Amino acid sequence: MRTAVPRCWSLACLLVCVCFAAGTARAAESLLHKNAPEFVLADLNGNKVDLHAYRGKVVLLDFWATWCAPCQLEMPRFVAWQKQYGPRGLRVIGISMDDDPELARKLCKKLRLNYPVMMGDEKIGELYGGVLGLPVTFLIDSHGVVRAKFQGETDMNAMEEQLKALLLQP
Repeated sequence: MRTAVPRCWSLACLLVCVCFAAGTARAAESLLHKNAPEFVLADLNGNKVDLHAYRGKVVLLDFWATWCAPCQLEMPRFVAWQKQYGPRGLRVIGISMDDDPELARKLCKKLRLNYPVMMGDEKIGELYGGVLGLPVTFLIDSHGVVRAKFQGETDMNAMEEQLKALLLQP
């Protein structure tokens, strides 16, 4: 026998979901033009990566996962940008949101990533406004301020233009 859920409970659940989603969106948007949340994480090789140590560089911070097709399309472009713009001050950092680091290691090796990759979790995702869909990429200027956020499939040419503009700023 099924019990009917009162309409007021259904409405209340919907309202909670909408408010949570709106709050998460506001948190993500509120990062723009503010200092990027700092973190220290071990990369897949066990080396500590401290975001604060990248001050003076432009950082492309990419949240991704092995099961995310758009993520895998972007990553070779990030490899090329690290080669091309690295001498001008770009530092690409990847954060895999996979549960299994071995899956991330295999993909990093396959794509020959030339930048550090750390394993992310809910805590780091929340620091960056709730990473609910992937990919999510942040551009952080040389002063540590978030200047752009890209979510989902992105116009990579538009991202590159914003990246080049940040590299020209003092």
